Amino acid sequence: QVQLVESGGGLVQAGGSLRLACAASGRTISGSDVGWFRQAPGKEREFVAAISRSGLNKYYPDTLKGRATISRDNAKNTVHLQMNSLKPEDTAVYYCAARDPGYSRSYHYTNDYNYWGQGTQVTVSS
Repeated sequence: QVQLVESGGGLVQAGGSLRLACAASGRTISGSDVGWFRQAPGKEREFVAAISRSGLNKYYPDTLKGRATISRDNAKNTVHLQMNSLKPEDTAVYYCAARDPGYSRSYHYTNDYNYWGQGTQVTVSS
């Protein structure tokens, strides 16, 4: 079992940046693909970014390309999400997700992952 804990959220002004962290415990996630999702009030959880277990492959939705950067530090069992040029519409709870090897072949859907954190709130003021 893997436990995921997100941190780094908070209140930021529009145009600002945040660096979110996803720390894993229980076992190493060096062999796991990891994704970030977000959910705004009244909306479905949406894909933000994903990184392959090697770190060589990264995936973003077109709407966030250029503003989101995902990275991982397998030695620290941590994955980061850097968000720049934040907008009020980026306000949401941000979730980290991981999956066992072979669990799924796509990256963009919530059911591609079998481990989830509790989320961290990001609020962007205008």
